[in-house]
Amino acid sequence: ERKSRRINPFLFAEGILRNHVSWKSRRYSVMEETESGSFVANLAKDLGLGVGELAARGARVVSEDNEPRLQLDLHTGELILHEKLDREEMCGPTDPCVMHFQVLLKKPLGVFRAELLVRDINDHSPEFPEREMTLKISETSPPGTVFPLKKAQDLDVGNNNIQNYSISSNPHFHISTRTRGDGRKYPELVLDKELDREKQAELSLTLTALDGGSPPRSGTAQVHILVLDVNDNAPEFAQTLYQVQVPENSPVGTLVVKVSARDLDTGTNGEISYSYFYSSQEISATFELNNLSGEVRLLKKLDFETISSYELEIDATDGGGLSGRCSVSIEVVDVNDNFPELTISSLTSPIPENSPETEVALFRIRDRDSGDNGRMTCSIQDDLPFVLKPSEENFYTLVTNGALDRETRPEYNITITVTDLGTPRLKTQHNITVTVSDVNDNAPAFSQTTYTLRVRENNSPALHIGSVSATDRDSGANAQVTYSLLPPADPQLPLASLVSINADNGQLFALRSLDYEALQAFEFGVRAADRGSPALSSQARVRVLVLDDNDNAPFVLYPPQNGSAPCTELVPRAAEAGYLVTKVVAVDGDSGQNAWLSYQLLKATEPGLFGVWAHNGEVRTARLLSERDAVKHRLVVLVRDNGEPPRSASVTLHVLLVDGFSQPYLPLPEVAAAEARADPLTVYLVVALASVSSLFLFSVLVFVAVRLCRRSRAASAGRCSGPEGHFPGHLVDVSGAGTLSQSYQYEVCLTGDSGTNEFKFLKPFFPSILNQDLGRKSEGNPTFQNSLGI
Repeated sequence: ERKSRRINPFLFAEGILRNHVSWKSRRYSVMEETESGSFVANLAKDLGLGVGELAARGARVVSEDNEPRLQLDLHTGELILHEKLDREEMCGPTDPCVMHFQVLLKKPLGVFRAELLVRDINDHSPEFPEREMTLKISETSPPGTVFPLKKAQDLDVGNNNIQNYSISSNPHFHISTRTRGDGRKYPELVLDKELDREKQAELSLTLTALDGGSPPRSGTAQVHILVLDVNDNAPEFAQTLYQVQVPENSPVGTLVVKVSARDLDTGTNGEISYSYFYSSQEISATFELNNLSGEVRLLKKLDFETISSYELEIDATDGGGLSGRCSVSIEVVDVNDNFPELTISSLTSPIPENSPETEVALFRIRDRDSGDNGRMTCSIQDDLPFVLKPSEENFYTLVTNGALDRETRPEYNITITVTDLGTPRLKTQHNITVTVSDVNDNAPAFSQTTYTLRVRENNSPALHIGSVSATDRDSGANAQVTYSLLPPADPQLPLASLVSINADNGQLFALRSLDYEALQAFEFGVRAADRGSPALSSQARVRVLVLDDNDNAPFVLYPPQNGSAPCTELVPRAAEAGYLVTKVVAVDGDSGQNAWLSYQLLKATEPGLFGVWAHNGEVRTARLLSERDAVKHRLVVLVRDNGEPPRSASVTLHVLLVDGFSQPYLPLPEVAAAEARADPLTVYLVVALASVSSLFLFSVLVFVAVRLCRRSRAASAGRCSGPEGHFPGHLVDVSGAGTLSQSYQYEVCLTGDSGTNEFKFLKPFFPSILNQDLGRKSEGNPTFQNSLGI
């Protein structure tokens, strides 16, 4: 199979609407050889359209043979000649010479069919196929004998063709012009007076052919007449008419027909030779006549679509000059040797998606063969959302069959197949590519509906903390995504000062340094919008978790470190091992392991006498007291968190060993200046203890209130403030309430009327629980026993 040899598409810039408009066919006329650019007709007037409407509807002239012989001036609406027209070249001997053409319009589609009659002018002179003719005439020929002569040929038609023949003046002959059934005129030489070979053996006459043009044109040929002796038998053909059929695909050299004649004479008078009585240039170029055998063979390939039949006149002439004549009618039989032709008149590409019933292309098909060989079917692939709709006179429209989706398939390669019904069937395929333009029918889609980002506190401003990403299945501006922040649900959240987003790529940045202790987590929404019209958008949630850094050192609540008089703890010498001296209370503003605190005794006046529990900060006696132990002891307790690197704080404790609370109390050297004044000392002690107790109680209340507020804020942000990960056994978690979860009460009783200072130390509540817990820890933790020196 092969594609059509002639495909001449005309592409329009815009689509074709559904309503087809047609006009009544018109015929125009023009003389051949008229100059290019000459006026033919005013199509705007004939179509009833304005001049501007022709240009707006993209009017174009299309001829049957796709030759640009006519041109439409869209500014004036006039149809003009694009080139000189040669009627003989266009139509040959056919009369009238009519050129069919169409004017195609769009918006809506319109087809205006018209004909152009090319009128003949007398631009060709008659020409004889041979400038000299020889006739052999017997001297015994009676007057009135007719001798046919070869006719002249004139390419013009009608009155401009040959109308008459004449011959030069002579005493023996005159010319008679005979008209055949096809309208052609033939000259016949008529004998007026008997010939006498002995008087005149030869005659030379001038034959003139005249046409009917104005002025008339003429052509001449010389006729030589040889006067012969008597030859009384002329050749006779077996048939006066031979009718044959020859397939158009017959090879060169094929025997078309063999004519045969016989002559009853003998000798040279019975020797027959064959020749064309008359042959045009086309016949002489197509068929070869054997002068001796009478065989007619092909000289070149036949073409049914060009010439479907031939008429031959063959003479059989004997040696004596007598001749006979027959006619040969050759009918060319059509075979399916022409592929269908497809001409695209308009094509619309790209076409928008979601637009059903859109006309994509208009085209015309034709086949130059005849009968079933010229009948055609047209089709496209079955798996495409397009359909072919036949129009009139072999016009077809290609229409979308439903809505298209560019995201599913952005381009279609459509093969239009035109097949004839001949044997064998021939087909032509023409490929067109139709692209689908985008419509903004897809909103951007985030890769996640919720994003969780983690950023460590104390970050540098403008830190890139993460990204959000959305894609759009559309194309072009419809797929260009821009990002923006949505207003926060909590109006108290200063989102504009916390984060920003890059509108082009969705990168998120922290605008300032975050503080975990102030803000543990926050949420906000982001919006992704495309640039289509109208714009489509989608939303996603972003949750930012602030990770804690160990940026807070432990803070000792008790004993208070306010720069006033140091706190002194009293311990009776009768205290047993494990006696609770005091408890160091500390908190850490961090969370998780950064808030896990451990306690250790850093310095002591007498090592081994006191120990500090690592997980709760309780200071206890490590052994029994003796008389040899010093009265005053100074302890330095170190509080360390579990961060990386760890942070720590220290507190100094003063411990005074007393024999009993009823014995006189000897003040420390720092307050020795007031020992003589008993009553003021009591007042000072009462004020100091009251201040310490009040400060301790106030600190506890403040601490508890702060932690409750933080827990409430964390809970509103969806974060648990409990310890993270495995909690070491030697640490205490103070992220919630410090070490104040172990409650102890102390009561100080002062006797103002005794004249001496007495302190009464009350043991903590639930002593049995404390002793049991101490016993269990002592039994199960040897390290603890060692730290207490037991």
